[in-house]
Amino acid sequence: MRENLLSVATGGADGVVKHPSWAVLKAAVEAVRPWQEKDGSIDFSAEGAPARGAVEAEVERVIAAVEDLAPLLPHDAAYHVALVADLRRWVESGFGVPDFLDSLLAFQPAADRRDGLEHLVVFAMYTQNGNPNRNLEAVALRVVWPEWLAELERTRYDNPMFVPITFQDFTSGYDSNSAVLFPETVAVREVPERFSWGGIFCDREAARFRRVTDAAVRTLGLELPEDAARLVDDQELAQQTFVLWDMIHDRTHSHGDLPFDPFMIKQRAPFWMYGLEELRCDLTAFKEAVKLEAEGYEQGRYVQYAILFDRLFRFPVTGDRVRNYDGLGGQLLFAYLHKHDAVRWIDNTLHIDWSRATEVTKALCAEIEKLYRDGIDRPKLVHWFAAYSLVSSHLAPHPGSRWAKGPDALDLTQPPRKLVDDVLPDEFPLSMFYEALAKKLRDVIASTKGITADSAVRVAA
Repeated sequence: MRENLLSVATGGADGVVKHPSWAVLKAAVEAVRPWQEKDGSIDFSAEGAPARGAVEAEVERVIAAVEDLAPLLPHDAAYHVALVADLRRWVESGFGVPDFLDSLLAFQPAADRRDGLEHLVVFAMYTQNGNPNRNLEAVALRVVWPEWLAELERTRYDNPMFVPITFQDFTSGYDSNSAVLFPETVAVREVPERFSWGGIFCDREAARFRRVTDAAVRTLGLELPEDAARLVDDQELAQQTFVLWDMIHDRTHSHGDLPFDPFMIKQRAPFWMYGLEELRCDLTAFKEAVKLEAEGYEQGRYVQYAILFDRLFRFPVTGDRVRNYDGLGGQLLFAYLHKHDAVRWIDNTLHIDWSRATEVTKALCAEIEKLYRDGIDRPKLVHWFAAYSLVSSHLAPHPGSRWAKGPDALDLTQPPRKLVDDVLPDEFPLSMFYEALAKKLRDVIASTKGITADSAVRVAA
């Protein structure tokens, strides 16, 4: 079973990054990035601005390198032709706000998901959870699409836009916490009606998971079952686990009883609504993983461990406390497991009742699903209060919270979106347990910035 589970093609040598023109491309992109404004343009009137000729020379180096590398990737020929045209148009515009719409539309990685297939991507873009500015970036990546995953997608978890990928190399914007390549981050003149793909770097997710989980387990004295320890120790196994988790999570955003736009696009809502949505998708993946394990899929057991460990150990103590909706979801899962005796903190040691943890996690999923199912019959504000009640029944709100005092403490003559202003930045502060854990794991979590599979090694907790 192990050979089948880990049979992911590598596609041979890394053709793009071993080619001399990749180093040229990276150097040219890194030269251009510091000259760009937040929107990706270059202001030649600014103090210390470069000469226009210098920028043109670097962009020409980018173009030449792309043209050198393109023959290695015939499946992306149309994209690379459009990319060169977009880069030249940027030069001709005098380096105004860049527009990569034509090349973005030509790049269609979800149309050809072959295990080990390489892509070379260059866009002006921001990197989610990384660089917020639309700088020029170059990324060499490889698709992860083993046959067992492709079969599950064909027969069970249809997700035609999902593209799991790994880094081969990248420019500075990805030397960060970003683990996604999303088309909506690219600088374009107009937003397309719909996007057709989304990439998630399973190698970074797996490496980050392994490092933080290893440190948390040692810090908390948690005894791991043999298969859980194997997951934490094995980068390849962790990557295979994350591609399945990600595939099910991603599709769940548009499946189920949804009383609102699942991605809440262009909506203003309290951050606990986003937290519950992300947690719902993870717990749905957990529930499906339990079914898969019962049907003989070894991968299902590993997904359950990954969701529990990432949600319990990394999410609550990662990032700042301002509207940290993923952190909130992790806190809620821990509190729910603790309240139902699936998790205990005794004598400064963490204990998990593994069989009970499975049933209790599924029970929390059922509570959130009921919240959603009932929500279709509620006005928006009533639904927000119902969600607040679910969260606050397990997590203590901030003592200064107006929302915690109930509807009478709010000005209900205002539209719901205005009442979001009454939500505190840290509406549900960390428990004493997580405050202590955050201090212990602070340096480990900081060390995962820019992490890749090659750097996924143990560090001191």
